[in-house]
Amino acid sequence: MPATAPVPEDAARRERRAILALTAVNFTLMMDFVVMMPLGPQLMRVFGITATGFSVAVSAYTFSAAIAAIIGVLFVDRLERRGALLWLYAGFIVATLACALAPGFHALVLARIAAGACGGLVGALLLAAVGDLVPYERRGAAMGRVMSAFALASILGVPAGIWLASWLGWHAAFHAIVVVSLLILVLAWAWLPPLRAHLDATERSPLARLRMLLAEPMLWPALALSAVLALAAFLVIPFIATYLARNSGVGERDLALVYLAGGAMAAVTQPWIGRLADRHGKRRVFIISALVATIPTIALTNLPAWPLPVVLLVTTAFIVAGSGRYVPATALITGAVSPAHRGAFMSLNSAVQSGASGLAAVLAGLIIHQSDAQAPLQGYGVVGLLSCAAAVVAVLLSCRVRPWDGAAA
Repeated sequence: MPATAPVPEDAARRERRAILALTAVNFTLMMDFVVMMPLGPQLMRVFGITATGFSVAVSAYTFSAAIAAIIGVLFVDRLERRGALLWLYAGFIVATLACALAPGFHALVLARIAAGACGGLVGALLLAAVGDLVPYERRGAAMGRVMSAFALASILGVPAGIWLASWLGWHAAFHAIVVVSLLILVLAWAWLPPLRAHLDATERSPLARLRMLLAEPMLWPALALSAVLALAAFLVIPFIATYLARNSGVGERDLALVYLAGGAMAAVTQPWIGRLADRHGKRRVFIISALVATIPTIALTNLPAWPLPVVLLVTTAFIVAGSGRYVPATALITGAVSPAHRGAFMSLNSAVQSGASGLAAVLAGLIIHQSDAQAPLQGYGVVGLLSCAAAVVAVLLSCRVRPWDGAAA
């Protein structure tokens, strides 16, 4: 691999601040999305819904994000990225406030649809912004930092959300996200630079741009990899908290420890995995991490009522391995198209990923069954096997993804 050219100190400082701002934005997106999962036992009890009903609330966000991202493909690369990201992030904050104020289950689902629409586009724009800001040879480490937002959400956001919900009710978790997001909106406004370079190469017609995008040689393997990887993850993730509470005997307040321990370890390992991907190749590191992740997946989805320290060991391994495989995979995927089409591609990728996540949640909800809303979950082990099968397919697909400029993958 060629040596990386030194970066001037002023430029490096601006890059670090921009990546920090994008990480903070991603933190609130992840917190808003993942907080629904540990709130599952409480929401199912309050609203009297089963696992299938809860899967509807989870998939409403992801399906909405998918539809919005598909629409975004037609216009996202015609916009200056910073301004578009800030306005859509403001819309996300308003939608999350609507979640906090929702008087019932149906109102909550509608608010989640609005949050998903804004959040899906923001997620695509921030990944495209990383691609614009950081060259490919250093992008794995940058993606590791931005995607460590999942770990930070697990360490800080989700445990705080669970404790707030246990003391003040589930509405309080969304109120907290709104407050944090408003502060981060100001930070992003101050630290994100204008991102206009891609506009010079943008086609006049949105349909012409879409045709050019679909003609990118690595588009289809990259999208397939993204979809299958999301399927592998979200077959399992939405029902972790409910399974632990109903089957493994973990108390609802103790669920915070699951996300705290897993997030703390992931915060350490994700940047490290990103550096490994830059040093040894994105594809090689992804293959290893994806295959390793199948072990804790099987253990988690068949976990009996063991002592809490053993449960935390299994769940932490799952979170670290499961989130770690996304770092090299995302670096591979963002490098599969040219910069001029990266925003539209990441919007389309977000649509595919969100649609696959929603499909996975619905599929898992159909496989998992209960005799009533408070009964143990049945069929979670089958879901784990399907997740592992999807991970193996993702490994095979990763072998077909190549950087658009011919750089080493």
